[in-house]
Amino acid sequence: MAENLKGCSVCCKSSWNQLQDLCRLAKLSCPALGISKRNLYDFEVEYLCDYKKIREQEYYLVKWRGYPDSESTWEPRQNLKCVRILKQFHKDLERELLRRHHRSKPPRHLDPSLANYLVQKAKQRRALRRWEQELNAKRSHLGRITVENEVDLDGPPRAFMYINEYRVGEGITLNQVAVGCECQDCLWAPAGGCCPGASLHKFAYNDQGQVRLRAGLPIYECNSRCRCGYDCPNRVVQKGIRYDLCIFRTDDGRGWGVRTLEKIRKNSFVMEYVGEIITSEEAERRGQIYDRQGATYLFDLDYVEDVYTVDAAYYGNISHFVNHSCDPNLQVYNVFIDNLDERLPRIAFFATRTIRAGEELTFDYNMQVDPVDMESTRMDSNFGLAGLPGSPKKRVRIECKCGTESCRKYLF
Repeated sequence: MAENLKGCSVCCKSSWNQLQDLCRLAKLSCPALGISKRNLYDFEVEYLCDYKKIREQEYYLVKWRGYPDSESTWEPRQNLKCVRILKQFHKDLERELLRRHHRSKPPRHLDPSLANYLVQKAKQRRALRRWEQELNAKRSHLGRITVENEVDLDGPPRAFMYINEYRVGEGITLNQVAVGCECQDCLWAPAGGCCPGASLHKFAYNDQGQVRLRAGLPIYECNSRCRCGYDCPNRVVQKGIRYDLCIFRTDDGRGWGVRTLEKIRKNSFVMEYVGEIITSEEAERRGQIYDRQGATYLFDLDYVEDVYTVDAAYYGNISHFVNHSCDPNLQVYNVFIDNLDERLPRIAFFATRTIRAGEELTFDYNMQVDPVDMESTRMDSNFGLAGLPGSPKKRVRIECKCGTESCRKYLF
Protein backbone atom coordinates (compact mmCIF):
# COMPACT_ATOMS: atom_id res chain seq x y z
CA MET A 1 0.00 0.00 0.00
CA ALA A 2 1.17 3.53 -0.67
CA GLU A 3 -0.36 6.98 -0.57
CA ASN A 4 0.32 9.28 -3.54
CA LEU A 5 1.03 12.93 -2.80
CA LYS A 6 1.85 15.07 -5.85
CA GLY A 7 3.79 12.33 -7.55
CA CYS A 8 5.40 10.98 -4.37
CA SER A 9 4.85 7.42 -3.16
CA VAL A 10 5.14 6.70 0.57
CA CYS A 11 5.22 3.03 1.61
CA CYS A 12 2.91 1.85 4.37
CA LYS A 13 4.68 0.15 7.30
CA SER A 14 1.87 -2.42 7.69
CA SER A 15 1.71 -5.47 5.44
CA TRP A 16 -1.24 -6.21 3.17
CA ASN A 17 -2.43 -8.96 5.56
CA GLN A 18 -2.17 -6.63 8.58
CA LEU A 19 -4.30 -4.01 6.82
CA GLN A 20 -6.89 -6.66 5.95
CA ASP A 21 -6.96 -7.74 9.60
CA LEU A 22 -7.53 -4.15 10.72
CA CYS A 23 -10.51 -3.88 8.35
CA ARG A 24 -12.05 -7.06 9.73
CA LEU A 25 -11.49 -5.97 13.33
CA ALA A 26 -13.20 -2.65 12.59
CA LYS A 27 -15.88 -4.43 10.47
CA LEU A 28 -15.10 -2.18 7.49
CA SER A 29 -15.26 -3.09 3.81
CA CYS A 30 -12.34 -1.98 1.64
CA PRO A 31 -12.40 -2.80 -2.09
CA ALA A 32 -8.73 -1.78 -2.47
CA LEU A 33 -7.77 -4.48 0.06
CA GLY A 34 -10.20 -7.04 -1.32
CA ILE A 35 -12.40 -6.87 1.82
CA SER A 36 -16.12 -6.94 1.02
CA LYS A 37 -19.31 -7.78 2.90
CA ARG A 38 -19.05 -11.26 1.44
CA ASN A 39 -15.65 -12.05 3.03
CA LEU A 40 -15.63 -9.52 5.89
CA TYR A 41 -16.22 -12.28 8.42
CA ASP A 42 -13.77 -14.79 6.94
CA PHE A 43 -11.20 -15.87 9.50
CA GLU A 44 -7.76 -17.37 8.96
CA VAL A 45 -6.15 -19.86 11.33
CA GLU A 46 -2.77 -18.62 12.56
CA TYR A 47 -1.96 -21.74 14.59
CA LEU A 48 -3.58 -24.40 16.80
CA CYS A 49 -3.13 -24.12 20.58
CA ASP A 50 -4.79 -27.20 22.08
CA TYR A 51 -6.68 -30.39 21.34
CA LYS A 52 -9.42 -32.46 22.93
CA LYS A 53 -11.70 -35.31 21.97
CA ILE A 54 -15.30 -35.49 23.19
CA ARG A 55 -17.50 -38.45 22.17
CA GLU A 56 -15.21 -39.20 19.22
CA GLN A 57 -15.47 -35.60 18.02
CA GLU A 58 -12.11 -33.77 17.73
CA TYR A 59 -11.86 -30.11 18.76
CA TYR A 60 -9.00 -27.64 18.38
CA LEU A 61 -8.33 -24.38 20.17
CA VAL A 62 -7.69 -21.95 17.31
CA LYS A 63 -5.60 -18.79 17.42
CA TRP A 64 -7.07 -16.56 14.70
CA ARG A 65 -4.72 -14.39 12.68
CA GLY A 66 -5.12 -10.72 13.56
CA TYR A 67 -6.93 -11.43 16.85
CA PRO A 68 -5.54 -11.57 20.42
CA ASP A 69 -5.16 -14.85 22.31
CA SER A 70 -8.24 -14.00 24.34
CA GLU A 71 -10.32 -14.34 21.14
CA SER A 72 -9.17 -17.92 20.48
CA THR A 73 -12.05 -20.40 20.13
CA TRP A 74 -12.62 -24.15 20.24
CA GLU A 75 -13.66 -25.44 16.82
CA PRO A 76 -14.70 -28.92 15.63
CA ARG A 77 -12.38 -30.41 13.06
CA GLN A 78 -14.95 -30.25 10.26
CA ASN A 79 -14.96 -26.45 10.54
CA LEU A 80 -11.23 -26.21 9.81
CA LYS A 81 -9.91 -26.16 6.23
CA CYS A 82 -6.25 -25.60 7.19
CA VAL A 83 -4.95 -29.03 6.15
CA ARG A 84 -1.27 -28.07 6.34
CA ILE A 85 -1.58 -26.57 9.84
CA LEU A 86 -3.55 -29.60 11.09
CA LYS A 87 -0.96 -31.99 9.70
CA GLN A 88 1.91 -30.03 11.27
CA PHE A 89 0.11 -29.83 14.63
CA HIS A 90 -0.30 -33.61 14.81
CA LYS A 91 3.26 -34.17 13.62
CA ASP A 92 4.59 -31.93 16.40
CA LEU A 93 2.24 -33.57 18.91
CA GLU A 94 3.32 -37.10 17.96
CA ARG A 95 7.01 -36.20 18.07
CA GLU A 96 6.70 -34.61 21.52
CA LEU A 97 4.68 -37.53 22.90
CA LEU A 98 7.41 -39.92 21.76
CA ARG A 99 10.07 -37.68 23.28
CA ARG A 100 8.19 -37.83 26.58
CA HIS A 101 8.00 -41.62 26.22
CA HIS A 102 4.22 -41.55 25.89
CA ARG A 103 2.18 -43.41 23.30
CA SER A 104 2.15 -41.65 19.94
CA LYS A 105 -1.67 -41.70 19.74
CA PRO A 106 -3.09 -38.34 21.00
CA PRO A 107 -4.81 -38.48 24.41
CA ARG A 108 -8.36 -37.23 24.79
CA HIS A 109 -7.06 -34.12 26.54
CA LEU A 110 -3.62 -32.52 26.46
CA ASP A 111 -1.95 -31.61 29.73
CA PRO A 112 -1.09 -27.88 30.05
CA SER A 113 2.67 -28.40 29.57
CA LEU A 114 2.12 -30.26 26.32
CA ALA A 115 -0.33 -27.68 25.01
CA ASN A 116 2.12 -24.91 25.92
CA TYR A 117 4.91 -26.70 24.06
CA LEU A 118 2.76 -26.93 20.92
CA VAL A 119 2.00 -23.19 21.11
CA GLN A 120 5.70 -22.38 21.52
CA LYS A 121 6.51 -24.68 18.60
CA ALA A 122 3.94 -22.96 16.40
CA LYS A 123 5.32 -19.53 17.33
CA GLN A 124 8.86 -20.73 16.65
CA ARG A 125 7.84 -22.11 13.27
CA ARG A 126 6.25 -18.77 12.40
CA ALA A 127 9.41 -16.89 13.47
CA LEU A 128 11.65 -19.21 11.44
CA ARG A 129 9.39 -18.78 8.42
CA ARG A 130 9.71 -14.99 8.70
CA TRP A 131 13.49 -15.30 9.05
CA GLU A 132 13.64 -17.57 6.01
CA GLN A 133 11.75 -14.93 4.01
CA GLU A 134 14.15 -12.24 5.22
CA LEU A 135 17.21 -14.30 4.24
CA ASN A 136 15.84 -14.92 0.76
CA ALA A 137 14.93 -11.27 0.35
CA LYS A 138 18.53 -10.27 1.16
CA ARG A 139 20.38 -12.94 -0.84
CA SER A 140 21.72 -11.94 -4.24
CA HIS A 141 22.55 -15.50 -5.28
CA LEU A 142 20.50 -18.01 -7.24
CA GLY A 143 20.36 -20.71 -4.55
CA ARG A 144 17.40 -20.49 -2.20
CA ILE A 145 17.65 -20.82 1.59
CA THR A 146 15.26 -22.82 3.77
CA VAL A 147 15.26 -22.98 7.57
CA GLU A 148 14.28 -25.98 9.69
CA ASN A 149 14.29 -26.83 13.38
CA GLU A 150 12.73 -30.14 14.41
CA VAL A 151 15.01 -30.52 17.44
CA ASP A 152 14.25 -27.80 20.00
CA LEU A 153 12.49 -24.45 20.45
CA ASP A 154 15.40 -22.22 19.44
CA GLY A 155 14.38 -19.52 16.98
CA PRO A 156 16.43 -17.32 14.63
CA PRO A 157 19.76 -15.99 15.95
CA ARG A 158 19.26 -12.64 17.63
CA ALA A 159 22.31 -10.85 16.27
CA PHE A 160 23.01 -11.83 12.69
CA MET A 161 22.88 -9.74 9.50
CA TYR A 162 22.90 -11.55 6.15
CA ILE A 163 25.31 -10.06 3.59
CA ASN A 164 26.43 -11.25 0.17
CA GLU A 165 29.98 -9.90 0.03
CA TYR A 166 32.72 -8.67 2.33
CA ARG A 167 31.88 -5.76 4.60
CA VAL A 168 35.02 -3.65 4.92
CA GLY A 169 35.96 -2.60 8.44
CA GLU A 170 37.31 0.75 9.53
CA GLY A 171 40.68 1.73 8.06
CA ILE A 172 40.67 -1.00 5.37
CA THR A 173 40.43 -0.32 1.62
CA LEU A 174 39.69 -2.78 -1.17
CA ASN A 175 41.44 -1.46 -4.27
CA GLN A 176 39.65 -2.25 -7.53
CA VAL A 177 41.62 -3.95 -10.30
CA ALA A 178 42.78 -1.57 -13.04
CA VAL A 179 43.04 -3.95 -16.01
CA GLY A 180 41.35 -7.05 -17.37
CA CYS A 181 41.91 -9.70 -19.99
CA GLU A 182 41.36 -9.30 -23.76
CA CYS A 183 40.53 -12.96 -24.43
CA GLN A 184 38.12 -14.07 -27.14
CA ASP A 185 37.73 -17.40 -25.29
CA CYS A 186 39.27 -17.48 -21.81
CA LEU A 187 39.31 -21.29 -21.54
CA TRP A 188 40.38 -22.43 -25.01
CA ALA A 189 42.19 -19.35 -26.36
CA PRO A 190 43.47 -17.32 -23.40
CA ALA A 191 45.41 -14.20 -24.35
CA GLY A 192 48.59 -14.12 -22.29
CA GLY A 193 47.24 -16.81 -19.99
CA CYS A 194 44.10 -14.75 -19.23
CA CYS A 195 43.80 -13.29 -15.71
CA PRO A 196 45.58 -16.23 -14.00
CA GLY A 197 48.48 -15.95 -16.45
CA ALA A 198 48.84 -12.24 -15.78
CA SER A 199 49.57 -13.17 -12.15
CA LEU A 200 51.77 -16.11 -13.17
CA HIS A 201 49.24 -18.71 -12.11
CA LYS A 202 47.24 -21.51 -13.76
CA PHE A 203 43.68 -21.44 -15.10
CA ALA A 204 41.51 -22.80 -12.26
CA TYR A 205 38.49 -24.43 -13.92
CA ASN A 206 37.48 -27.00 -16.52
CA ASP A 207 34.61 -26.40 -18.96
CA GLN A 208 32.09 -27.55 -16.30
CA GLY A 209 33.21 -24.92 -13.80
CA GLN A 210 34.93 -27.49 -11.56
CA VAL A 211 38.19 -26.49 -9.92
CA ARG A 212 41.18 -28.39 -11.25
CA LEU A 213 43.88 -26.83 -9.09
CA ARG A 214 45.24 -28.56 -6.03
CA ALA A 215 44.33 -27.01 -2.69
CA GLY A 216 46.85 -24.34 -1.82
CA LEU A 217 47.08 -22.77 -5.27
CA PRO A 218 45.23 -19.45 -5.68
CA ILE A 219 42.34 -18.92 -8.09
CA TYR A 220 42.37 -15.81 -10.30
CA GLU A 221 38.99 -15.17 -11.96
CA CYS A 222 38.13 -12.69 -14.68
CA ASN A 223 37.04 -9.32 -13.36
CA SER A 224 34.86 -6.31 -14.16
CA ARG A 225 37.55 -4.90 -16.49
CA CYS A 226 37.73 -8.03 -18.64
CA ARG A 227 36.45 -8.20 -22.18
CA CYS A 228 34.68 -11.52 -21.61
CA GLY A 229 31.04 -11.71 -20.53
CA TYR A 230 28.98 -13.22 -17.73
CA ASP A 231 29.13 -16.74 -19.23
CA CYS A 232 32.93 -16.84 -19.23
CA PRO A 233 34.13 -20.18 -17.74
CA ASN A 234 36.53 -18.21 -15.55
CA ARG A 235 33.65 -16.60 -13.64
CA VAL A 236 32.52 -19.12 -11.03
CA VAL A 237 32.86 -17.85 -7.46
CA GLN A 238 31.60 -14.38 -8.43
CA LYS A 239 28.28 -15.89 -9.59
CA GLY A 240 27.52 -16.82 -5.99
CA ILE A 241 25.74 -19.82 -4.47
CA ARG A 242 23.96 -21.89 -7.12
CA TYR A 243 22.52 -24.64 -4.90
CA ASP A 244 19.43 -24.63 -2.69
CA LEU A 245 20.62 -24.99 0.91
CA CYS A 246 18.94 -25.55 4.28
CA ILE A 247 19.93 -24.10 7.65
CA PHE A 248 18.88 -26.77 10.13
CA ARG A 249 19.17 -27.47 13.84
CA THR A 250 21.47 -30.43 14.55
CA ASP A 251 20.28 -33.13 16.97
CA ASP A 252 23.70 -33.78 18.53
CA GLY A 253 24.43 -30.49 20.27
CA ARG A 254 26.32 -28.77 17.43
CA GLY A 255 23.80 -25.95 17.12
CA TRP A 256 22.80 -24.87 13.60
CA GLY A 257 24.23 -26.58 10.53
CA VAL A 258 23.84 -26.40 6.75
CA ARG A 259 22.84 -29.17 4.38
CA THR A 260 22.44 -29.18 0.64
CA LEU A 261 19.05 -29.86 -0.93
CA GLU A 262 20.68 -30.75 -4.25
CA LYS A 263 23.42 -33.08 -5.40
CA ILE A 264 26.78 -31.28 -5.65
CA ARG A 265 29.44 -32.63 -7.98
CA LYS A 266 33.02 -33.08 -6.84
CA ASN A 267 35.22 -29.96 -7.20
CA SER A 268 32.18 -27.69 -7.68
CA PHE A 269 32.01 -24.28 -6.03
CA VAL A 270 29.56 -24.27 -3.12
CA MET A 271 29.82 -20.96 -1.22
CA GLU A 272 32.09 -18.18 -0.03
CA TYR A 273 33.02 -17.43 3.56
CA VAL A 274 31.71 -13.87 3.92
CA GLY A 275 31.93 -11.47 6.84
CA GLU A 276 33.46 -8.24 8.06
CA ILE A 277 37.13 -7.66 7.17
CA ILE A 278 39.02 -6.42 10.23
CA THR A 279 42.67 -6.03 11.19
CA SER A 280 44.44 -8.78 13.09
CA GLU A 281 44.72 -6.43 16.05
CA GLU A 282 40.95 -5.92 16.09
CA ALA A 283 40.48 -9.66 15.66
CA GLU A 284 42.61 -10.26 18.77
CA ARG A 285 40.46 -7.83 20.75
CA ARG A 286 37.19 -9.35 19.54
CA GLY A 287 38.54 -12.86 20.04
CA GLN A 288 38.97 -12.21 23.74
CA ILE A 289 35.33 -11.10 23.95
CA TYR A 290 34.11 -14.07 21.91
CA ASP A 291 36.21 -16.36 24.08
CA ARG A 292 34.15 -15.37 27.12
CA GLN A 293 30.94 -15.92 25.11
CA GLY A 294 32.04 -19.39 24.04
CA ALA A 295 32.15 -19.06 20.24
CA THR A 296 33.34 -16.90 17.39
CA TYR A 297 33.71 -16.88 13.63
CA LEU A 298 37.19 -15.51 12.92
CA PHE A 299 38.93 -16.62 9.72
CA ASP A 300 42.52 -15.44 9.19
CA LEU A 301 43.38 -14.14 5.73
CA ASP A 302 46.97 -15.30 5.94
CA TYR A 303 47.65 -16.22 2.32
CA VAL A 304 50.85 -14.12 2.30
CA GLU A 305 50.87 -12.53 5.76
CA ASP A 306 48.61 -12.42 8.79
CA VAL A 307 47.30 -8.85 8.54
CA TYR A 308 43.54 -9.18 8.12
CA THR A 309 40.78 -11.44 9.45
CA VAL A 310 37.19 -12.12 8.39
CA ASP A 311 34.72 -11.92 11.27
CA ALA A 312 31.38 -13.53 10.40
CA ALA A 313 29.90 -13.35 13.91
CA TYR A 314 27.40 -10.57 13.13
CA TYR A 315 27.75 -9.96 9.37
CA GLY A 316 27.85 -13.08 7.25
CA ASN A 317 26.15 -15.36 4.76
CA ILE A 318 25.02 -18.98 5.06
CA SER A 319 28.62 -20.09 5.69
CA HIS A 320 28.15 -18.60 9.19
CA PHE A 321 26.21 -21.80 10.03
CA VAL A 322 28.54 -24.42 8.47
CA ASN A 323 29.93 -26.80 11.08
CA HIS A 324 33.39 -28.28 11.53
CA SER A 325 34.33 -31.84 10.60
CA CYS A 326 37.63 -33.68 10.80
CA ASP A 327 36.55 -35.39 7.54
CA PRO A 328 34.99 -32.44 5.68
CA ASN A 329 33.32 -32.36 2.28
CA LEU A 330 34.40 -28.75 1.59
CA GLN A 331 37.89 -27.43 0.81
CA VAL A 332 39.11 -23.83 1.15
CA TYR A 333 40.60 -21.91 -1.78
CA ASN A 334 41.89 -18.33 -1.92
CA VAL A 335 40.24 -16.40 -4.77
CA PHE A 336 41.11 -13.08 -6.40
CA ILE A 337 38.68 -11.23 -8.67
CA ASP A 338 38.26 -7.44 -8.55
CA ASN A 339 40.81 -6.98 -5.79
CA LEU A 340 44.32 -8.38 -6.34
CA ASP A 341 45.77 -7.49 -2.93
CA GLU A 342 47.19 -10.86 -1.80
CA ARG A 343 46.53 -9.90 1.81
CA LEU A 344 42.78 -9.78 1.08
CA PRO A 345 41.70 -12.93 -0.80
CA ARG A 346 38.11 -14.09 -1.03
CA ILE A 347 37.59 -17.43 0.71
CA ALA A 348 35.72 -20.01 -1.38
CA PHE A 349 34.55 -23.52 -0.48
CA PHE A 350 34.63 -26.26 -3.13
CA ALA A 351 33.31 -29.83 -2.80
CA THR A 352 36.03 -32.37 -2.08
CA ARG A 353 33.78 -35.19 -3.34
CA THR A 354 30.27 -35.73 -4.66
CA ILE A 355 27.84 -34.56 -1.98
CA ARG A 356 24.39 -36.15 -1.87
CA ALA A 357 21.17 -34.15 -1.52
CA GLY A 358 20.31 -33.94 2.18
CA GLU A 359 23.94 -34.25 3.31
CA GLU A 360 25.40 -31.76 5.78
CA LEU A 361 28.13 -29.43 4.51
CA THR A 362 31.27 -29.16 6.63
CA PHE A 363 34.82 -27.86 6.51
CA ASP A 364 37.84 -28.33 8.75
CA TYR A 365 38.17 -25.36 11.11
CA ASN A 366 41.84 -26.25 11.52
CA MET A 367 42.53 -27.05 7.89
CA GLN A 368 46.15 -27.66 6.89
CA VAL A 369 46.98 -27.48 3.18
CA ASP A 370 49.65 -29.82 1.82
CA PRO A 371 52.33 -27.76 0.06
CA VAL A 372 52.51 -28.31 -3.70
CA ASP A 373 55.00 -25.54 -4.39
CA MET A 374 56.42 -22.43 -2.75
CA GLU A 375 53.24 -20.45 -3.41
CA SER A 376 50.92 -22.95 -1.79
CA THR A 377 52.83 -22.98 1.48
CA ARG A 378 51.63 -19.44 2.07
CA MET A 379 48.05 -20.56 2.39
CA ASP A 380 46.96 -21.57 5.86
CA SER A 381 43.51 -20.07 6.31
CA ASN A 382 42.74 -21.50 9.73
CA PHE A 383 39.34 -20.92 11.21
CA GLY A 384 39.51 -19.38 14.69
CA LEU A 385 37.04 -20.60 17.28
CA ALA A 386 36.64 -18.87 20.64
CA GLY A 387 39.39 -16.38 19.92
CA LEU A 388 41.72 -18.93 18.38
CA PRO A 389 43.31 -17.87 15.09
CA GLY A 390 45.79 -20.18 13.41
CA SER A 391 48.65 -18.75 15.47
CA PRO A 392 49.33 -20.28 18.91
CA LYS A 393 48.51 -17.08 20.83
CA LYS A 394 45.34 -18.45 22.52
CA ARG A 395 45.33 -22.21 22.08
CA VAL A 396 42.82 -23.96 24.31
CA ARG A 397 41.74 -27.55 23.85
CA ILE A 398 38.18 -27.53 22.51
CA GLU A 399 36.34 -30.82 22.19
CA CYS A 400 35.27 -31.84 18.69
CA LYS A 401 31.73 -33.18 18.17
CA CYS A 402 31.93 -34.08 14.46
CA GLY A 403 31.57 -37.81 15.18
CA THR A 404 33.56 -39.02 12.15
CA GLU A 405 35.84 -42.08 12.25
CA SER A 406 38.86 -39.83 11.70
CA CYS A 407 37.84 -37.37 14.47
CA ARG A 408 40.85 -35.76 16.16
CA LYS A 409 38.74 -35.41 19.36
CA TYR A 410 39.76 -31.76 19.68
CA LEU A 411 39.36 -28.82 17.29
CA PHE A 412 42.74 -27.37 18.26
